[in-house]
Amino acid sequence: MTDEKALRLYVNRWGDTSDPAPGRPGSYREICSCFDQSKPHPRARVGFHTERQNTSAPGWQHLLELVDEAATDGREEFRPLIELSPEERRQVITLPPSIARLTAVKHLVLYGSNLVRIPPEVGAMTSLEEFTPYTSYRLHWFPYEITRCRKLTRSTVSTRALFGNYKVRPPFPRLQPPLGSVADLDMGNLDPRRWGATAMHSCSVCDRPLEQGGLQQVWISLRVATDVLPLLVSACSSACVAALPGGVRDYVPSPHKGGRVDQPATD
Repeated sequence: MTDEKALRLYVNRWGDTSDPAPGRPGSYREICSCFDQSKPHPRARVGFHTERQNTSAPGWQHLLELVDEAATDGREEFRPLIELSPEERRQVITLPPSIARLTAVKHLVLYGSNLVRIPPEVGAMTSLEEFTPYTSYRLHWFPYEITRCRKLTRSTVSTRALFGNYKVRPPFPRLQPPLGSVADLDMGNLDPRRWGATAMHSCSVCDRPLEQGGLQQVWISLRVATDVLPLLVSACSSACVAALPGGVRDYVPSPHKGGRVDQPATD
């Protein structure tokens, strides 16, 4: 006779988002080869992902609809990927700026995504308490604006995929020299190979329009919720860079420009 007390129910926490064969036909994820996520190569050369979001792709259009629905009904948990087909998931490499409307969302689940970047508008998700981009192996960094989510206390991130992580110490992409003016840049159509993003409008630190100042990008590693994340700061001035907090223990202790910066030794 079966002991009913011994029976255990295992719940799929992530929904139907498993991908048994990344990079192969039918998969919803590309293979990432930016750096070896299992062995230390601290002197390897890395860069930003250069893909641009195809805004005419069915997956992107479906995602926009899902964001609108979530903003309208005020849901507290947002799991957009389980609503997309495998083909649609592969077409989504970032999130739309409209996520700024998701001010009621407490848990954002992006498990197993094909994302290569998160937009700074994530900082407007002021109710966010838990962030789950686990097994998003092409997501190597986050915008500094995520620190504006003051209620964020829990995260599940695949840390081996992050620039500068303590397990394999991959390097950071080298950032561009400071600009005193952005008059010669189309801030809504940037080259992600150079700037990491395709659009920037406000200072990561003071939130002023970048058009009113210049552009200085730096890296900083900070504990955000459960994990230490590499954060890309796009600041309007050296004063805003100077206002950044110090880095965390066992990581580069101050803001830096990336490249062959000295990192603490791997354990």
